[in-house]
Order: sequence, then C-alpha cells, then structure tokens
Amino acid sequence: MKQKLTSVQEIDGVVQQSHLAFQSYKHVSGKKKAVFLRAIADEIEALGTELISTAMRETNLPEARIVNERGRTTSHCRMFADLVEEGSWVEARVDTAIPNRMPAPKPDLRKMLVPIGPVVVFGAANFPLAYSTAGGDTASALASGCSVIVKAHPAHAETSQLVATAIARAARTTGMPEYVFQHVHGAGFEVGQALVKHPLTKAVGFTGSLSGGKALFDLANQRPEPIPVFAEMSSINPVILLPETLSREAAKTASTLAASITLGVGQFCTNPGLLIALEDDALRIFIGALSMEIQKVLPATMLHQGIAENYAQKLKQALAQKGVIVEGQSSVSGNPAQGMPLVASVSAATFLANPTLAEEVFGPFSLIVKCKDIHELYAVVKNGHGQLTSTLMGDEAEVSKHHALLDLLTEKAGRLIINGVPTGVEVCPSQMHGGPFPATTDSRFTAVGTDSIKRFARPVAYQNFPESLLPAELKTENPLGIWRMVNGEFKK
Repeated sequence: MKQKLTSVQEIDGVVQQSHLAFQSYKHVSGKKKAVFLRAIADEIEALGTELISTAMRETNLPEARIVNERGRTTSHCRMFADLVEEGSWVEARVDTAIPNRMPAPKPDLRKMLVPIGPVVVFGAANFPLAYSTAGGDTASALASGCSVIVKAHPAHAETSQLVATAIARAARTTGMPEYVFQHVHGAGFEVGQALVKHPLTKAVGFTGSLSGGKALFDLANQRPEPIPVFAEMSSINPVILLPETLSREAAKTASTLAASITLGVGQFCTNPGLLIALEDDALRIFIGALSMEIQKVLPATMLHQGIAENYAQKLKQALAQKGVIVEGQSSVSGNPAQGMPLVASVSAATFLANPTLAEEVFGPFSLIVKCKDIHELYAVVKNGHGQLTSTLMGDEAEVSKHHALLDLLTEKAGRLIINGVPTGVEVCPSQMHGGPFPATTDSRFTAVGTDSIKRFARPVAYQNFPESLLPAELKTENPLGIWRMVNGEFKK
C-alpha cells in the first residue's frame, strides 16, 4: 500500500508539534517512560505475522532474520525501560556548599543529564526494524526524554508505517503527550533536509551511506544554531591475520571469515571488507581455502535495487583498479538484483598508493592486502581510516608481540576483536558501536547499548538552588533512590 508523502510545507507543523510535546515529555518520570517503552515493545510484538510478512516482502530478507531483528528491537526498548526506571543514567552529581571554606566559600553545585529536545531519526535501509522506526536511535531518544520524528526509509515504507502505528498506540494507552512520536514519509531529499534545518530540531540520528550522513552533518553545521548529527556511515572493518596463527589455522580462519563476509549478502556495516596479512605460504593456503568457501555461496537478492546497483558499481570499480586480482567468487552467476560473493587481492604497495581501494564496497566482498613484511603491514593499518571495528586473528602469545599494532588499532576503531568476526553486534551496556570518522561523525558515542542514550542528553549544573526547586534526581534526600556521586562518593 502506497504511503502518503509528507510535503516540505508540512514539516514546520510537524516539528512545532514535536517541540510542544517535548515541553511536557521532558518532565515525565523515568518510571512512566519505562511503561511507555515496554508498551512499544508489546505493541510491536502484537503486530504478529503482518509485520514479518510485510518486512520480508519489502526487503527480500528471510523470515528468520526479520524475527531476530524484531526481537532485537523489542529487547532494546525493554533494555532502555529498565535503564530509565532505575534512573542513575542521568549521572547525578551533588557537591554541597561549604560556606566557611577559605579563601573563598564553596557554592552548592548539583549536576545531571537532561534531554536536548526534538530528535529526527532517519530509517536505515539495511535494518527495517532494529535501526529504523523503533530502533536504537528512537528508543534511546525517547528514553532520554526527547520527542522523536522518524523519517521512514522508502525501501520499507509499509513496515515503517506498521511500527509507527504500534508506537502511536503505545503512546496513547500510556498517556504520553500527543505528538511525542511522529512519523513522516518522503521520497526525495527535501523532506529530510527540511527536518534537519528546522530551528526547533535539536539532534539527528542516521545510519546509512557516507555521502548521506556527511550531507546531513554538513547541513546541520550550516544552521545558525548547529546541532549534533550522530551518523553511522562507512566502515570496512579490517581483519589482521597474524602469520604464526594463520600457519596453524588457515582453513578454519578461511571458513570463519567466509561466513562473516557473506552473512546477510554482506549487507552489514560490520562486514569484514579488508583482510591484511603477510605474503607467505600460510597466506597462500588461506586464500585458496577462502576462495573455495566463497565459491560455495550462492548469490542472493539484496535489500533493494538501489543497494544491488551500488554494490555492482562499487565492485566493478574496485576490480578495475590496477593490481587487483580476483581470488574467488560464487560459482553461480546471479541476476542484477543479487549480490555476487567475491574476494580479491592486491599488494600492500598498490593498496597504499590507491585511495579508491580503501572505499567501502557494501555487499559480500572482501579485499585481501598482501604485505611483504611486518613494517608494510603496520603501514597499511596506520594509513587506514576510522572504523567501527578492527580484528586481530592470533593467539595470546602472538598478539602480545604486537602492542604497537594494538595501539594503532585503538586509534582507528571503536571495537577491537581478537579471534572473532565483526558481524554480530551484542546489545549490552559494554558495547561500543561507533568509531572515528568516516565510521561515524562523533566517535565519543555508541549507537548500541545503554550508553547510546547519552547522545540525546546534555549536562546541566544547578548552583545554590533551594531544595524545592531541584529536580528529584538531585534532591538531598534522594527520593528516587538512585546511585549518585555525593561529595566525591557514590551513594544511594
């Protein structure tokens, strides 16, 4: 069913309503927000098979993937419900006055995080549920006390509309302010641009391409009042294959990485798109094994025609570069809507001389960089861009010989992995899903896990406030019973 498109002229009214809702919603207690977030999860689950079948039809994703993603989405909502119900996420700090301190009296100062205002969230093409209408950006923004406007992704507009209806029902049944959540459709760029440029919009959440995220970031910074854009954009997630371990586990490593490269037709931001290793017998055995594994994987239909066309174009561009050799590809030819699994190789010298080879190819592709020695391997890592993840394949003894390499990787990525694959992002408080540019626009924050709520909050200090005027989180008697830092000690 075709969705009604929102006009640019309607955007002002939408954001004005969101701003009005925020004036009330920012004062809603953590316990009541928790009820709202749990109701969202319940309402999404109540959509039942209609949501699953609609998402499958629009995205070409299999049922198991959609069911799993629905579970991740509802779990995220419930995780934030638990967080705001407990309350200590606001990082309350209380430093009481010392009037007789010399040489100057100490004032009473108390600080906590408060919501920043209406947030615009752009639905992601590759995650119709977990990074879209009720995904991590929306859930964390609502948890923080912000109102939210979601711009649906046109590739799964019906799925987005179903989830939006579920959120709206949850808001009504739990007594949330009208317009605390709004949902708009727009086929072109104009609606999104109008949302970002509106003076009452206070932040943006985006998951998608480098060009799209950077355009929104630039637009937000051109405003009279610049606002933060939390954009997750481009990452090739390098995997470094240490030689001693590879010599013992070439076949096993090849099987593990082939599965990660081709998972979900390679349509994950954590897809391992770059494999870096020393050129030796172990690498030759590994490449042979990886090529055989890739040949077994059939081409599969990608999320939508635009992604398929982009993959075909970027793959063609990468393979056309001087010195790039195809090492293995699917033994079955696919149609234009399908992603062809493929691995290629190139020398480190050629890779370092050609920036095009470091660009993301979004799909089931990985480029192997062959280094003549460890110094060249370090040079490849040092010259790399910011990443969501970086992986080291090596046992503890071998990794311990390369502390300088670990230091380099720490500068370049948000999540470091040893002997694992980057695909599969665990949702938990310790997760970091972000990284230096161009992986994201702000490497200080994560898009997954409880700390993602901090993107949509800012600290405010209250000096010499009477007890009656303080937020509940900062009152001396601690009526909410949350963990706080009081005069340098954590207390309840």
